[in-house]
Amino acid sequence: MRTIKVLVVDDSVMFRSLLVQCLQADPNIKVVAQAGNPYEARDMIVKYRPDVMTLDVEMPRMNGIEFLRKLMPQYPLPVVVMSALDSKVFDAMEAGAVDFINKPGQMNRQQLENFLKTEFVTKVKIASTAKVGALKRVAGGPVAGSISEAAKNRIIAIGASTGGTEAIFEVVRQFKRDIPGVVVVQHMPPGFTKMYAERLNNQCTVAVKEARTGDRVLPGQVLIAPGDRQMRLVKVGDDYQVECKGMEKVNGHCPSVDVLFNSVAKTAGRQALGIILTGMGGDGAKGLLEMRNAGAQTIGEDEASCVVYGMPKVAYDLGAVQYQMALTAIAGKVYSLLGR
Repeated sequence: MRTIKVLVVDDSVMFRSLLVQCLQADPNIKVVAQAGNPYEARDMIVKYRPDVMTLDVEMPRMNGIEFLRKLMPQYPLPVVVMSALDSKVFDAMEAGAVDFINKPGQMNRQQLENFLKTEFVTKVKIASTAKVGALKRVAGGPVAGSISEAAKNRIIAIGASTGGTEAIFEVVRQFKRDIPGVVVVQHMPPGFTKMYAERLNNQCTVAVKEARTGDRVLPGQVLIAPGDRQMRLVKVGDDYQVECKGMEKVNGHCPSVDVLFNSVAKTAGRQALGIILTGMGGDGAKGLLEMRNAGAQTIGEDEASCVVYGMPKVAYDLGAVQYQMALTAIAGKVYSLLGR
């Protein structure tokens, strides 16, 4: 594995020092520079050409989001932002960051170091493989076409990880109120999933909410799995509902795409349609194969449009993907498959 050159940007000298210490402890990472504000960071980027930048969202003089908006058109590079529990993190993702990490709160130093050496370092390594600029927001509204009466009670299941917040938005923003019920797993910490759902709800035609146990899966509605629960599809009488229970990690994740997809395969079978989007690793690949084997239609994002072509590649290699295509074409394909 090549050495990953990292630039650390944070206005807190003590916290920046801790980040550098945790990154340098990994033999595959070299911190080439550090900066206390975006103006210093800009000069360091030009001088050292880092592979990844870690960036605090809240900084004096210029915040991380404004810096990203100015930086990415000129010097596109993978950025992992650090943020407290705040919806501003999604502004950073929209501005071009590939991933984010929740800035730890109530932890002692040992717990904090362990967290940074696992979650933080892992995300930096994943970011080093990301294609910056693979996803650009496309203007325009919902797709043409409509859902057939026979398809309105079907289920659409979507799974994503790194780069997924913007990828899911790109698909869901094109859905209209006639879309069958949608269930989504995006790897994300607790708290952020609720804010993400509210953000999508404000930006999309369909209704979007963070799921709770007992929520019915209804046409024109998207349910996002909560960040600290495994979400499964169940059938109660004639209704599809979700069950959000259990905090055990599956494939290293809670929520896990495989957990959702496996439950959809078992509960909805050929009445389902599965979509796997950008993300590192293989979570969701086996579940999507289960869905296809149960008769569901399946779609995978192609390599060219993925921020990280990991999960969709594993799914494709397993034979789980029936249709592979660019992100911007996926919503149209859904309407084609379920249309009149």
